[in-house]
Amino acid sequence: MHPTVNIAVRAARAAGDVVLRYHNQIDLLTIENKSENDFVSEVDKAAENAIINEIKKAFPEHSILGEETGEILGDSSYQWVIDPLDGTTNYLHGFPQYAISIALFEKKILTHGVVYDPFKEELFTASKGEGAYLNNERMRVTSTNGLQNTLIGTGFPFRHPQHLDCYLKTFKAIHPHVSGIRRAGSAALDLAYLAAGRLDGFWEIGLNSWDIAAGALLVKEAGGFIGDFSGRDQYLETGNVVAGNADVYKILLKTIHPHLTQELQR
Repeated sequence: MHPTVNIAVRAARAAGDVVLRYHNQIDLLTIENKSENDFVSEVDKAAENAIINEIKKAFPEHSILGEETGEILGDSSYQWVIDPLDGTTNYLHGFPQYAISIALFEKKILTHGVVYDPFKEELFTASKGEGAYLNNERMRVTSTNGLQNTLIGTGFPFRHPQHLDCYLKTFKAIHPHVSGIRRAGSAALDLAYLAAGRLDGFWEIGLNSWDIAAGALLVKEAGGFIGDFSGRDQYLETGNVVAGNADVYKILLKTIHPHLTQELQR
Protein backbone atom coordinates (compact mmCIF):
# COMPACT_ATOMS: atom_id res chain seq x y z
CA MET A 1 0.00 0.00 0.00
CA HIS A 2 1.33 3.45 -0.92
CA PRO A 3 2.52 5.44 2.13
CA THR A 4 0.05 8.23 1.40
CA VAL A 5 -2.78 5.70 1.31
CA ASN A 6 -1.66 4.49 4.72
CA ILE A 7 -2.26 8.00 6.07
CA ALA A 8 -5.70 8.09 4.42
CA VAL A 9 -6.52 4.68 5.90
CA ARG A 10 -5.46 5.85 9.35
CA ALA A 11 -7.70 8.91 8.96
CA ALA A 12 -10.62 6.80 7.72
CA ARG A 13 -10.32 4.41 10.65
CA ALA A 14 -10.22 7.32 13.09
CA ALA A 15 -13.45 8.64 11.57
CA GLY A 16 -14.92 5.14 11.62
CA ASP A 17 -14.28 4.91 15.35
CA VAL A 18 -16.30 8.11 15.84
CA VAL A 19 -19.13 6.86 13.62
CA LEU A 20 -19.40 3.52 15.40
CA ARG A 21 -19.19 5.09 18.85
CA TYR A 22 -22.59 6.71 18.31
CA HIS A 23 -24.36 4.28 15.99
CA ASN A 24 -26.48 2.87 18.85
CA GLN A 25 -27.20 6.33 20.30
CA ILE A 26 -28.81 8.05 17.34
CA ASP A 27 -31.66 9.39 19.48
CA LEU A 28 -29.15 11.43 21.50
CA LEU A 29 -27.72 13.26 18.47
CA THR A 30 -28.52 16.81 17.43
CA ILE A 31 -29.55 16.71 13.79
CA GLU A 32 -29.61 19.78 11.55
CA ASN A 33 -30.92 20.37 8.05
CA LYS A 34 -28.25 21.85 5.78
CA SER A 35 -30.82 21.96 2.99
CA GLU A 36 -33.84 19.96 1.89
CA ASN A 37 -33.22 16.25 2.59
CA ASP A 38 -29.59 16.95 3.47
CA PHE A 39 -28.79 16.28 7.12
CA VAL A 40 -25.79 16.72 9.39
CA SER A 41 -25.13 15.71 13.00
CA GLU A 42 -22.27 16.17 15.43
CA VAL A 43 -21.04 12.74 14.31
CA ASP A 44 -20.40 14.05 10.78
CA LYS A 45 -18.49 17.01 12.21
CA ALA A 46 -16.49 14.97 14.73
CA ALA A 47 -15.61 12.37 12.09
CA GLU A 48 -14.44 15.08 9.71
CA ASN A 49 -12.30 16.64 12.44
CA ALA A 50 -10.72 13.24 13.09
CA ILE A 51 -9.82 12.92 9.42
CA ILE A 52 -8.40 16.43 9.22
CA ASN A 53 -6.29 15.90 12.34
CA GLU A 54 -4.68 12.78 10.90
CA ILE A 55 -4.01 14.41 7.53
CA LYS A 56 -2.55 17.54 9.10
CA LYS A 57 -0.22 15.49 11.30
CA ALA A 58 1.37 13.97 8.22
CA PHE A 59 0.89 16.77 5.68
CA PRO A 60 0.40 20.10 7.48
CA GLU A 61 0.90 22.09 4.28
CA HIS A 62 -1.80 20.31 2.22
CA SER A 63 -5.16 21.89 1.40
CA ILE A 64 -8.41 20.13 2.30
CA LEU A 65 -11.97 20.27 1.02
CA GLY A 66 -14.41 18.74 3.50
CA GLU A 67 -18.16 18.39 3.23
CA GLU A 68 -18.75 19.96 6.65
CA THR A 69 -15.68 22.17 7.13
CA GLY A 70 -15.45 23.54 3.63
CA GLU A 71 -12.08 24.53 2.19
CA ILE A 72 -8.95 24.66 4.32
CA LEU A 73 -6.35 26.56 2.32
CA GLY A 74 -2.83 25.28 1.93
CA ASP A 75 -0.54 24.12 -0.86
CA SER A 76 -2.93 24.00 -3.80
CA SER A 77 -0.81 21.31 -5.47
CA TYR A 78 -2.21 18.85 -2.92
CA GLN A 79 -5.90 18.80 -2.06
CA TRP A 80 -7.69 16.20 0.02
CA VAL A 81 -11.41 15.81 -0.67
CA ILE A 82 -13.27 14.16 2.19
CA ASP A 83 -16.75 13.01 3.10
CA PRO A 84 -16.75 11.95 6.75
CA LEU A 85 -20.04 10.07 6.49
CA ASP A 86 -21.49 9.35 3.08
CA GLY A 87 -24.95 8.01 3.77
CA THR A 88 -25.86 10.21 6.73
CA THR A 89 -29.59 9.60 6.23
CA ASN A 90 -28.99 5.85 6.40
CA TYR A 91 -26.86 6.27 9.52
CA LEU A 92 -29.47 8.37 11.29
CA HIS A 93 -32.06 5.64 10.67
CA GLY A 94 -29.83 2.78 11.77
CA PHE A 95 -29.59 1.50 8.19
CA PRO A 96 -26.06 0.05 7.97
CA GLN A 97 -25.01 1.36 4.58
CA TYR A 98 -22.63 4.29 4.97
CA ALA A 99 -18.94 5.00 4.55
CA ILE A 100 -16.06 7.40 4.95
CA SER A 101 -14.61 8.68 1.66
CA ILE A 102 -11.14 10.26 1.33
CA ALA A 103 -9.37 11.22 -1.89
CA LEU A 104 -6.18 13.10 -2.74
CA PHE A 105 -5.59 15.24 -5.81
CA GLU A 106 -1.98 16.02 -6.73
CA LYS A 107 -1.74 18.92 -9.20
CA LYS A 108 -5.45 18.34 -9.91
CA ILE A 109 -4.88 14.67 -10.74
CA LEU A 110 -6.77 12.11 -8.65
CA THR A 111 -4.00 9.93 -7.24
CA HIS A 112 -5.25 8.15 -4.10
CA GLY A 113 -8.63 7.10 -2.75
CA VAL A 114 -10.04 5.30 0.27
CA VAL A 115 -13.63 4.27 0.99
CA TYR A 116 -14.14 2.67 4.39
CA ASP A 117 -17.28 0.96 5.69
CA PRO A 118 -16.69 0.79 9.46
CA PHE A 119 -19.81 -1.26 10.18
CA LYS A 120 -18.81 -4.11 7.84
CA GLU A 121 -15.08 -3.49 8.30
CA GLU A 122 -14.55 -3.26 4.55
CA LEU A 123 -11.66 -1.10 3.36
CA PHE A 124 -11.50 -0.14 -0.33
CA THR A 125 -8.24 1.49 -1.49
CA ALA A 126 -6.67 2.63 -4.75
CA SER A 127 -3.67 4.53 -6.04
CA LYS A 128 -3.33 5.76 -9.61
CA GLY A 129 -1.67 3.10 -11.73
CA GLU A 130 -1.47 0.60 -8.86
CA GLY A 131 -4.88 -1.09 -8.92
CA ALA A 132 -7.81 -1.18 -6.50
CA TYR A 133 -8.16 -3.38 -3.43
CA LEU A 134 -10.73 -4.57 -0.92
CA ASN A 135 -9.06 -5.49 2.38
CA ASN A 136 -5.81 -5.96 0.43
CA GLU A 137 -7.39 -8.28 -2.18
CA ARG A 138 -7.29 -7.05 -5.79
CA MET A 139 -10.64 -5.91 -7.22
CA ARG A 140 -11.90 -6.00 -10.81
CA VAL A 141 -15.14 -4.80 -12.35
CA THR A 142 -17.40 -7.43 -13.88
CA SER A 143 -16.90 -8.64 -17.46
CA THR A 144 -20.62 -8.55 -18.30
CA ASN A 145 -21.59 -7.77 -21.90
CA GLY A 146 -24.87 -5.93 -22.38
CA LEU A 147 -27.41 -5.14 -19.68
CA GLN A 148 -29.08 -8.54 -19.51
CA ASN A 149 -28.68 -10.15 -16.06
CA THR A 150 -26.92 -7.07 -14.68
CA LEU A 151 -27.40 -5.42 -11.29
CA ILE A 152 -27.25 -1.63 -11.53
CA GLY A 153 -26.84 0.91 -8.75
CA THR A 154 -28.45 4.32 -8.68
CA GLY A 155 -29.46 7.19 -6.43
CA PHE A 156 -32.65 9.22 -6.29
CA PRO A 157 -32.30 13.02 -6.66
CA PHE A 158 -33.76 13.87 -3.23
CA ARG A 159 -31.65 17.03 -2.98
CA HIS A 160 -32.54 18.03 -6.56
CA PRO A 161 -36.29 17.44 -6.91
CA GLN A 162 -36.34 19.52 -10.10
CA HIS A 163 -34.64 16.56 -11.81
CA LEU A 164 -37.04 13.89 -10.56
CA ASP A 165 -39.14 13.63 -13.73
CA CYS A 166 -36.01 13.34 -15.86
CA TYR A 167 -34.52 10.75 -13.51
CA LEU A 168 -37.69 8.63 -13.63
CA LYS A 169 -37.49 8.61 -17.42
CA THR A 170 -33.94 7.28 -17.28
CA PHE A 171 -35.03 4.69 -14.71
CA LYS A 172 -37.87 3.52 -16.96
CA ALA A 173 -35.47 3.28 -19.92
CA ILE A 174 -33.00 1.08 -18.03
CA HIS A 175 -35.45 -1.00 -15.97
CA PRO A 176 -36.68 -3.43 -18.69
CA HIS A 177 -33.17 -4.47 -19.67
CA VAL A 178 -31.58 -5.40 -16.32
CA SER A 179 -32.05 -7.97 -13.56
CA GLY A 180 -32.29 -5.38 -10.81
CA ILE A 181 -31.70 -1.79 -9.77
CA ARG A 182 -30.51 -0.94 -6.27
CA ARG A 183 -30.68 2.37 -4.42
CA ALA A 184 -28.65 1.84 -1.25
CA GLY A 185 -28.05 5.46 -0.27
CA SER A 186 -24.26 5.90 -0.36
CA ALA A 187 -22.68 6.81 -3.69
CA ALA A 188 -19.19 6.20 -2.30
CA LEU A 189 -20.12 2.60 -1.48
CA ASP A 190 -22.02 2.16 -4.75
CA LEU A 191 -18.86 2.99 -6.69
CA ALA A 192 -16.76 0.81 -4.38
CA TYR A 193 -19.18 -2.07 -4.96
CA LEU A 194 -18.96 -1.51 -8.70
CA ALA A 195 -15.17 -1.72 -8.47
CA ALA A 196 -15.52 -4.93 -6.44
CA GLY A 197 -17.82 -6.56 -9.02
CA ARG A 198 -20.90 -6.44 -6.79
CA LEU A 199 -22.64 -4.06 -9.21
CA ASP A 200 -22.31 -3.96 -12.99
CA GLY A 201 -23.11 -0.29 -13.47
CA PHE A 202 -24.22 2.92 -11.78
CA TRP A 203 -25.82 6.26 -12.57
CA GLU A 204 -26.92 9.25 -10.50
CA ILE A 205 -27.78 12.94 -10.83
CA GLY A 206 -26.39 15.82 -8.77
CA LEU A 207 -23.67 14.38 -6.55
CA ASN A 208 -20.89 16.35 -4.87
CA SER A 209 -17.17 15.86 -5.51
CA TRP A 210 -16.64 14.47 -2.00
CA ASP A 211 -19.32 11.83 -2.64
CA ILE A 212 -17.56 10.35 -5.64
CA ALA A 213 -13.87 11.30 -5.86
CA ALA A 214 -12.45 8.27 -4.03
CA GLY A 215 -15.02 5.91 -5.57
CA ALA A 216 -14.19 7.16 -9.06
CA LEU A 217 -10.55 6.18 -8.63
CA LEU A 218 -11.59 2.76 -7.30
CA VAL A 219 -13.65 2.19 -10.45
CA LYS A 220 -10.88 3.28 -12.80
CA GLU A 221 -8.21 1.24 -11.05
CA ALA A 222 -10.49 -1.81 -11.10
CA GLY A 223 -10.72 -1.57 -14.89
CA GLY A 224 -13.98 0.35 -15.12
CA PHE A 225 -15.11 3.56 -16.76
CA ILE A 226 -16.75 6.64 -15.27
CA GLY A 227 -17.95 9.86 -16.87
CA ASP A 228 -20.66 12.48 -16.90
CA PHE A 229 -23.85 12.15 -18.94
CA SER A 230 -22.03 13.24 -22.11
CA GLY A 231 -19.28 10.69 -21.60
CA ARG A 232 -16.74 13.34 -20.63
CA ASP A 233 -14.39 13.45 -17.66
CA GLN A 234 -16.37 16.28 -16.03
CA TYR A 235 -18.37 14.29 -13.48
CA LEU A 236 -16.68 15.94 -10.48
CA GLU A 237 -17.82 19.33 -11.79
CA THR A 238 -21.33 18.37 -12.96
CA GLY A 239 -22.08 15.80 -10.24
CA ASN A 240 -23.77 13.65 -12.89
CA VAL A 241 -22.27 10.17 -13.04
CA VAL A 242 -22.41 7.06 -15.21
CA ALA A 243 -20.04 4.17 -14.47
CA GLY A 244 -19.53 0.53 -15.34
CA ASN A 245 -17.29 -1.86 -17.19
CA ALA A 246 -16.51 -0.85 -20.76
CA ASP A 247 -19.64 -2.35 -22.30
CA VAL A 248 -22.16 -1.50 -19.58
CA TYR A 249 -20.84 2.07 -19.37
CA LYS A 250 -21.39 2.67 -23.08
CA ILE A 251 -24.86 1.13 -23.06
CA LEU A 252 -25.97 3.07 -19.97
CA LEU A 253 -24.86 6.34 -21.59
CA LYS A 254 -26.70 5.49 -24.81
CA THR A 255 -29.84 4.41 -22.91
CA ILE A 256 -30.24 7.45 -20.70
CA HIS A 257 -29.11 10.19 -23.09
CA PRO A 258 -32.39 10.56 -25.07
CA HIS A 259 -34.26 11.19 -21.79
CA LEU A 260 -32.02 13.90 -20.35
CA THR A 261 -32.97 17.55 -20.22
CA GLN A 262 -30.71 20.04 -22.00
CA GLU A 263 -29.36 21.14 -18.63
CA LEU A 264 -28.18 17.62 -17.78
CA GLN A 265 -26.69 17.05 -21.23
CA ARG A 266 -24.23 19.90 -20.73
